[in-house]
Amino acid sequence: MGHSSSVLARLAWIALNMAIAAQAIAGPPRSQSFQLLEATIDSVHAAFENRQITCRSLVESYIARISGYDRVGPSLTSVQTVNPVALQDADRLDAAFKFSGRLSPLHCVPVLVKDQIEAGGMPTTYGSVVFKDFTSHRDATAVERMKQAGAIILAKSTMGEFAARYAGSAFGLTRNPYDLRRNPGGSSGGTAAGLAANLGLIGLGQDTGGSIRGPAANNSLVGLRPTVPIVSRHGTLPSRPSTDTLGPMARTVRDAAILLDVIAGYDPRDAVTAYSVGNVPGSYAALLDRNGVRGARLGVIRAPMDPSADPASADYLNVKVVIDRAINDLERLGARVVNDLLIPGLDERITRMYHNNRFETELAINAYLAEHSNAPVKSLFEIVSSNKVVPSRERGLRASLGATTRDAGFLDVLLAKEETRQIVLQLMADNRLDAILYASSDHQPTEIVADVLTNPAPTDRYNRGSNRYLASGLGFPAITVPAGFTTDGLPVGLELMGRPFSEGTLLMLAYAFEQGTHHRKAPILAPALPRQP
Repeated sequence: MGHSSSVLARLAWIALNMAIAAQAIAGPPRSQSFQLLEATIDSVHAAFENRQITCRSLVESYIARISGYDRVGPSLTSVQTVNPVALQDADRLDAAFKFSGRLSPLHCVPVLVKDQIEAGGMPTTYGSVVFKDFTSHRDATAVERMKQAGAIILAKSTMGEFAARYAGSAFGLTRNPYDLRRNPGGSSGGTAAGLAANLGLIGLGQDTGGSIRGPAANNSLVGLRPTVPIVSRHGTLPSRPSTDTLGPMARTVRDAAILLDVIAGYDPRDAVTAYSVGNVPGSYAALLDRNGVRGARLGVIRAPMDPSADPASADYLNVKVVIDRAINDLERLGARVVNDLLIPGLDERITRMYHNNRFETELAINAYLAEHSNAPVKSLFEIVSSNKVVPSRERGLRASLGATTRDAGFLDVLLAKEETRQIVLQLMADNRLDAILYASSDHQPTEIVADVLTNPAPTDRYNRGSNRYLASGLGFPAITVPAGFTTDGLPVGLELMGRPFSEGTLLMLAYAFEQGTHHRKAPILAPALPRQP
């Protein structure tokens, strides 16, 4: 970024903090106890049962990490708003556990919720200063279900403005905790950066064109894009309803499965979820199997899906080495790999069924805003005309003005979707595939450049090499799981895409790969704070 003094200051702060932490570690030996860094739902619940922690102490620890790493220290800017009643909620859960001794599925699990998703009583900004004072009076269905399962809504996380990229007028930009010079992915980049740096336990993201899976790949996380009807979108700002979905983001596959168990299923407030009836198992978490890869047939797409990808570039080759190693690991774990699947004209098909679809956005956003009497604006036109949105996002939203699903161009989008669905499903049937795999991105996350907040067409080459639009355009489920790190320490994600409603299979495959490789590593820029477990 050229701000050498600020970078040196951050590095000095990190070095000081690591020295303090090391001194604390070198103190008197401690008995085996709960570890906050890389904690899981299971480890937190075990600590409750063993009386090692309370819900209040857990929430206080995460709030301390947010204070230490989000706006100072590395300055990740991953959190938009900390829940002002989080500690009150924690005290209530502590009292309930003391009385009953029972743990609900998400008892005191602190969640980072993408600020596209409503949580009653908290601001919902959509990453935009236009909505900086907007507070919803309702919970999104997914938030409601998490609360019913005992979760703590710890914070709303930053997001690319109106669900694109990693910058927004409400907060600036979010940084990647593995390399502060690089982007964290978008638009669920705040959730991802926060989870990677252990500022929360699990996260809820939203995925239209890869907004869960891209940030997960860039931050060594698990990110699941469910089949569109699996999770209700009620209470979530739409972008393209035919491809919009909510899904779990986590440091482990099991945590993602546990969260999906809670949020999946029919909701009359989102009629598309009626398709999920009969397609949601009793428990996704119960399907996880360390040997789940054994005997599975996996097809590999190696050809880039993004025309801007450069197979001769150094960072493309860095990613390829990691993905090739991951494929070898899958074979070692017992998978049968079918190499070099070909889908004729794939990049053109992705353009037709995804990139050309500007027809749903204005109608969907206007209908959503009409549900809120206190919304500061009532239409997409007012948003675009506000002169407050970052120029790159204003440009993208402006392209949707005046387009509707009655336009002839939308018919070509639908035709391309159906044609490509048939091709992909036939390819899977002919090769007897359980899933298709590929790199989440063929390139490493790109560096943040000075014009991200000012240029309608920033020069950061954001999303270069993305392969995530295939699942989005098809409306199929896909999961990203850590595949390892490049030689310069950047995370790489392996993506598995399945047939509609095959989330159980994808989670099982991802879990077996995760347990057989253990590629996830926490960023060194966010070590344990002094005097924290």
